[in-house]
Amino acid sequence: MPSILHQPIWRVIDQTTLGSTFDGKQSFAIDDTLCHSVGSGDSPCTARMWVHDRTVMLGIQDTRLPHLEAALEVLEQAGYRYIARNSGGLAVVLDSGVLNLSLIFPEHDGKLTIDKAYQAMVDFIRKMLAPYSISFEAREIARSYCPGRYDLSVSGKKFAGISQRRIRRGVAVQIYLCISGSGAERARLIQHFYERGIQDEKTRFVYPNIDPNVMASLEEISGKPLTVQQMAGAFLQTLQSFGTVVSAPLSADEAERFNLYERMIRRNEKAFHFTRNGLD
Repeated sequence: MPSILHQPIWRVIDQTTLGSTFDGKQSFAIDDTLCHSVGSGDSPCTARMWVHDRTVMLGIQDTRLPHLEAALEVLEQAGYRYIARNSGGLAVVLDSGVLNLSLIFPEHDGKLTIDKAYQAMVDFIRKMLAPYSISFEAREIARSYCPGRYDLSVSGKKFAGISQRRIRRGVAVQIYLCISGSGAERARLIQHFYERGIQDEKTRFVYPNIDPNVMASLEEISGKPLTVQQMAGAFLQTLQSFGTVVSAPLSADEAERFNLYERMIRRNEKAFHFTRNGLD
């Protein structure tokens, strides 16, 4: 059976250089918009690259910490913004050394299973990193932040996590790749976030007991200097091996839908009563 990665056309949207003004809330709105376009057949399969500056993406369970305000102060004091995403998972650290990628496919009447979509991203990253002699495992690293079955790691050190969002017959498979910087430093931030947010109270949800030593960047793992720009180039080169790559920004119809999703996200934030500066 041919891989779903092979497509006649891959549309690309590059948002890696938008800088600190590119707000995290916009990323969810954009991927939801693209899911609508790809799922309806208005757009070919789409790949998106983006970078957010010093932002922590919180999961829904993170917003239910017994001492949430104290936990958010940890992020603020470290100079991070934060948002609550509209998909599953837990807290993830994004900064200028983290490259985020989305591959967006049509659902095709349920034929694209959850595992098949995840495996497509694993296969893509495996081919992308092969020229750098980086061979990894795809398995859960339990003491990382936002642990999941499709964590990517080398010798037990996680450098990437994959999530998935399905909406409007489109499937967005999203990955964060820690390219440079300290994986342990990012993990310590989330470790302190949970320590302040839980304060030894019993919680119905089991939050990860984070060990900073199980997380690293690709630069740390490989022992070679690596940059987000370099890996963005590797991403595009790999994508070209799976089909014709065409750069295309949001269309007028997509821009209109994006505005609707943006309002939806803001309503969601208000429902959680976020009034601190991270979410205003």
